[in-house]
Amino acid sequence: MVKYLIVFLISMVPLVELRVAVPYAIANGLPILPSYIVAIIGNMLPMPFIFFFARKVLEWGKDKPVIGGFFTFCLEKGHKGGEKLKEKAGNSLYWALFLFVGIPLPGTGAWTGTLAASILDMDFKKSVKAVVCGVVLAGIIMGLGTKAIQLIISLF
Repeated sequence: MVKYLIVFLISMVPLVELRVAVPYAIANGLPILPSYIVAIIGNMLPMPFIFFFARKVLEWGKDKPVIGGFFTFCLEKGHKGGEKLKEKAGNSLYWALFLFVGIPLPGTGAWTGTLAASILDMDFKKSVKAVVCGVVLAGIIMGLGTKAIQLIISLF
C-alpha cells in the first residue's frame, strides 16, 4: 500500500508526474493496471486547481521578492507552451493540447498543459478531456518504454 501511495504522490509532482510514477511502479514490481490508474488519478487531481487558480496566484506573486522570479518563470513557461500550441494547432487546439500532454518530453505534461489551457482561456471541460487523454497516452508510452528497457536489460 505504501508503494501505491508513493506512485500517487510522484504523479502529482510537476514536471515528473506519471512519467516517473509509472516506471517507479514497474521497477518496484507493482501490478501495472492498478499502478497506472493510481498514477492517472494522482496526476489529474491537481488539474482543476491549476486551471482555476494557478494563473491568478502566479500573476499575484510575479512581482514579489523571493518568489517573483520563479512565478514569472512559470507564467512564461505556460504562456510559451500555450502560444506554441496555438501557433501549431490552428483550429485543432484541443488535439494539440492532447499531444502536448501525451508525448512524454521534459516540460510537457498535465501541469504545463493545464496552465497553458488556463492562460489561453480554453474551455475547461474540453481541456480536461484533452489533458486526461494525453495523460493516458503518456502513461501507455512510459509503461511500454519501461517494459521494453526491462526486457533489454534482462537479455544481458
